[in-house]
Amino acid sequence: MLTVRSDNVRHGGQVSLPGGVVEPGETFEQAALREAHEEVALPLEGVRVIGALTPLDIHVSGFRLHPIVAVTNTRPTLTPADAEVAHILEVGVDDLLDPATLADTARERDGIRYQVPGFHVGGREIWGATAMVLAEFLALLGWTGRETA
Repeated sequence: MLTVRSDNVRHGGQVSLPGGVVEPGETFEQAALREAHEEVALPLEGVRVIGALTPLDIHVSGFRLHPIVAVTNTRPTLTPADAEVAHILEVGVDDLLDPATLADTARERDGIRYQVPGFHVGGREIWGATAMVLAEFLALLGWTGRETA
């Protein structure tokens, strides 16, 4: 599940994973589940953490992202938290694995233009840290990126 951030928060309109700050005494797994519950009302009963992905330093914000992967046997009913989430995107793994979803996008930072890889799914652009986390997850499933001739 992915979220489109509301205009009330930093990086409004961008696609992201649920997440936030680890509270004192919490593990990364506990924080991830709490944030998912707060942001999209993920019911925590039946949710099983299956592992962590590689921590990712976000140089723009100075944060270190600790992605946690969890699953559930049933499709939960989700509701966006009005203050943080404008929309919930439920993107299938098969959609992300489709080479047609890969796209490079031009970005500019400090007057320098970059081509950044990402995904275009469901009319949305997924790039930056979110795309990096998804790419690692897909690689663990055997994805190799763009098909070559």
